[in-house]
Amino acid sequence: MSEAQKYVWKGAIPLQIHLHESEVTTLPPPPPALVLAPRIGYLPLLISLLKPHFSATLPPGVDTIWFEYKGLPLKWYIPTGVLFDLLCMEPERPWNLTVHFRGYPSNLLLPCEGEDSVKWSFINSLKEAAYVITGNCKNIMNMSQTDQADLWGSVLNGNLESYSRVSSKLKLETFEDEYTENVDSASTKSQQSTGDAEAVGQVKTSRIPVRLYLWTVNEDFDDFEDAPVIDNWDKVSYINRPVEIHKEDGKYFSLNDAVKRLLPEYFPESSFGNEGDASINQSAGEEGENSCDPESSSHTVEIAEIKCVRIQGIEPSLEVPFSWVVNNLMNPEYFLHMCVCLKVSEANALQ
Repeated sequence: MSEAQKYVWKGAIPLQIHLHESEVTTLPPPPPALVLAPRIGYLPLLISLLKPHFSATLPPGVDTIWFEYKGLPLKWYIPTGVLFDLLCMEPERPWNLTVHFRGYPSNLLLPCEGEDSVKWSFINSLKEAAYVITGNCKNIMNMSQTDQADLWGSVLNGNLESYSRVSSKLKLETFEDEYTENVDSASTKSQQSTGDAEAVGQVKTSRIPVRLYLWTVNEDFDDFEDAPVIDNWDKVSYINRPVEIHKEDGKYFSLNDAVKRLLPEYFPESSFGNEGDASINQSAGEEGENSCDPESSSHTVEIAEIKCVRIQGIEPSLEVPFSWVVNNLMNPEYFLHMCVCLKVSEANALQ
């Protein structure tokens, strides 16, 4: 495991969680709860910490926990770190959230029955990722109950060592890190023939499962504090789309290449990479966008500008090898979650 992976698993977001005023039945109202939430975790898993803190003031009824940020109900199956990266372009610390135990907005959010719902959403995502990477999900379906429990427990407890031990049995390796490979290749080049050097530089074609959260803006901004606020989920395109990676002419495949190949609607000249991609099932019933206009490949003009790509709380250089991003910043269910902001002119947005 890499140092970057260790940082990802240790990553946490300080939360200041307020109980919604409609559920406060005591005076004075309870103080907010201060929680350090794991980035790779999910908000409903915080109930064991929050219920004791607020239970004395709750009105009668059945507890069904849900969260909102500035009036926006938060989707429980999106990892906490991804929600923060997407909704706080200018990071807010602590992140002020409101928690509800009553009045679940079933018209806006999928049902959540606590930890079991989160666990099965995770397992279903793992199946989707396995299908993208290997063409089937037999390894996930055939997991023993013990391994499944250990894998989920490692995510709950943030135990990377335990996770690595169990996940290695799934054989969902992605692909070689081109940065390391290029260094190794350069160090041995003088000792090899041209043919041998080419063999060292080869990378197998790989399909990477990506969950992309796309947000477009029409007006430019210099500071993230001036960025338009996401106050409605309709402003975010939730896209499940695999990206196929293969090395061409000795050039490594960058994060910039990946974003453009993932979004042929905005970067038509990169659409060739998606022609053979099959759509994959959408997690937790969400509608994804897996199709593109087949005529768009005839255009060569980019209609958008990449404003920001945020993954695991960082904004990597667009020139970093995508292999490094995948191998170090992927979530435990083998999806790479990418928050992408594009600047699109109003004229292009209307097309």
